[in-house]
Amino acid sequence: MIDDRQLEILINDVFEYQGFDFSGYSRASLKRRVDRIYQLDGFKNFYDFLSKAKSDTNYFKRMVEEITVNVTEMFRDPHFYKILRDEIIPQLATKPFIRIWHAGCSSGEEVFSMAILLKEANLLQKSLIYATDINPIVLDTAKKGIFPLRMMKQYSENYIESGGKLDFSEYYIANYGYAKFGDDLLAKMVYSQHNLVSDSSFNEFDLILCRNVMIYFDKDLQERALNLFDDSLAKLGYLALGTKETIKFSTIQKRYVQLNKDKIWKKMQ
Repeated sequence: MIDDRQLEILINDVFEYQGFDFSGYSRASLKRRVDRIYQLDGFKNFYDFLSKAKSDTNYFKRMVEEITVNVTEMFRDPHFYKILRDEIIPQLATKPFIRIWHAGCSSGEEVFSMAILLKEANLLQKSLIYATDINPIVLDTAKKGIFPLRMMKQYSENYIESGGKLDFSEYYIANYGYAKFGDDLLAKMVYSQHNLVSDSSFNEFDLILCRNVMIYFDKDLQERALNLFDDSLAKLGYLALGTKETIKFSTIQKRYVQLNKDKIWKKMQ
């Protein structure tokens, strides 16, 4: 276990040597995750761990992967996807072209969920989904569109609960314990690395989803991320956050109206 002082040394040295800024992350969450990898990799001395994180690029990548990993699944919180299906997507349908950003997309399950919703609304052909994450390893997984077959029962149940009417297996081919999702879905996705801490806006979007990412940020970093989303969202666009996240008390709040308890806001000005 590392103590609070050692955590601050790690944050400062990682920023100095690797250019990666963890300073805005919630200390409690960051400490939990650092402790986990410290124990997982069998370190007995903090300075051995620090030295490896500073000087070994491959190990540092692994550390970032462990610390930033998000648990996700297809059609997670089915009621949220039902709101998207019934209320938000019909509004997006009026646009000549639809741009969506999944920020903190992890291994891509929610990106594929969105693509399926768009396909079922006959909107996929005029849509583009930008999916970003800080973690290049999960992005590599997402780009393949291949997920464990054992998860499909749960994903199928989520899909049906979200209002899906088809047999979920129509969307993938099962092979050797894995489910490979269709290239028609993948063709409408652009995956790239993006850091909500330090990177800027890169397009104008009609819908931005960032669910259960900001819970790991402190208040200043949450504010920074929300302003980034505000800069990136078209007027009358939609912002969707996780169940424990909000724009209340932020500087962007006055420009938005909350649509429902499912943490979807509409930008009014």
